[in-house]
Amino acid sequence: MAKVQKRYACQACGSVSPKWAGQCADCGEWNTLVEDAGAVVTPFQARHNLQSGGRAIDLTGLNTDAPLPDRMPTGIAELDRALGGGFVAGSATLIGGDPGIGKSTLLLQATAKLASAGKAVAYVSGEEAADQVRLRARRLGLGQAPVQLAAATSVRDILTTLGQGAVPDLLVIDSIQTMHSDLIEGAPGTVSQVRAAAGELIRFAKERGTAVVLVGHVTKDGSIAGPRVLEHMVDTVLSFEGERSHQYRILRAIKNRFGGTDEIGVFAMGEDGLDEVSNPSALFLTHRDENVSGAIVFPALEGTRPVLVEIQALTVRLASGATPRRAVVGWDSGRLAMILAVLEARCGLSFSTAEVYLNVAGGYRISDPAADLAVAAALVSALSERPLPSDAIAFGEIALSGEVRPVAHGPLRLKEAAKLGFERALAPVGVKETAGMRLSGFARLGALVDHLLGRG
Repeated sequence: MAKVQKRYACQACGSVSPKWAGQCADCGEWNTLVEDAGAVVTPFQARHNLQSGGRAIDLTGLNTDAPLPDRMPTGIAELDRALGGGFVAGSATLIGGDPGIGKSTLLLQATAKLASAGKAVAYVSGEEAADQVRLRARRLGLGQAPVQLAAATSVRDILTTLGQGAVPDLLVIDSIQTMHSDLIEGAPGTVSQVRAAAGELIRFAKERGTAVVLVGHVTKDGSIAGPRVLEHMVDTVLSFEGERSHQYRILRAIKNRFGGTDEIGVFAMGEDGLDEVSNPSALFLTHRDENVSGAIVFPALEGTRPVLVEIQALTVRLASGATPRRAVVGWDSGRLAMILAVLEARCGLSFSTAEVYLNVAGGYRISDPAADLAVAAALVSALSERPLPSDAIAFGEIALSGEVRPVAHGPLRLKEAAKLGFERALAPVGVKETAGMRLSGFARLGALVDHLLGRG
């Protein structure tokens, strides 16, 4: 049964005493202690009340002048772009990607550059022996870099070793799924072990000011393996994307507490490791000697960087009664179905008896809604077998009503296209003109179809 706690409160100063007395011990007033009905206290509340017994913390104002965290530029411009300027001291970064995509190669190149610049760098591999990592470094021409290398899987051993000497500026853990914490039971790679190991490493980073990089495995659908809380625990999440059949790799920032998101870094896999690609549009553009129907260039926007890619469409007429097929590579299939429906309902074009194939050249994936107009232009060109000008680009968002809506950063897209030699653009009405580009503005999708088919 709950126990009623008696207490006596002073009516003058408010102090509380467990026993009655004629004089208040705090303010000295007489006959001011009055019995106060205390709260009902259960044994559970007495043991689990968190409103007392803790350490007082310091609260500071939002406008307090505080030094910004230091950044460590890696010397790899594309990696620094995705990170927002480099690794931040005391931060935790999680990088994921398919096996063999180049995560370890990229981090080995970054650690070698930082170590050569005078930073203390530790690289701990849980998947490979130290000699294997050393052989890869020699193959990449990084064998002389002063990187501290170790092969270990015990978090306790790693943190004990790092705590004995000088704390490194950068610590790379490859990978977090191989780490093991003896504080809890379970095999490495389980949800509890990944969460516990990551928590200990992140706590070490915050307390010692070390930038920690965790390499994470991915599942079959491309998401980072392990508990979802792992992405919430770290400060930055990077995704390394690409196909093994293509030489390019894209490093995409999904989450960044110290910079912008949706920034990308573009790399090309070569004999000497990953090379930076300063002009990624060159990777995704097809060089055509003659005009081909169903092909148009779209200036995609990744963060603050325009990337020009070629969108290719093909339509094949079927016999009556056959079910047409829709195949999409590099774009959303639901978005393609919407564009086809708008072309049929608002523009009078029939795709119901034709198979439709849509491809983004170079294996690039597009999520920018501004690609609607380029896809529609490619589909109309493929259906009518009328080639589009090879020096033209197209961008704009299409509504279900057939309206062509303006998109963000139109002048930036036009500027990048003009830099690469394009001279005309199919765009929404109201886009600001850029020197060297001839604009054709369209308020509705039907006007674009009439323009491409030569109507009126």
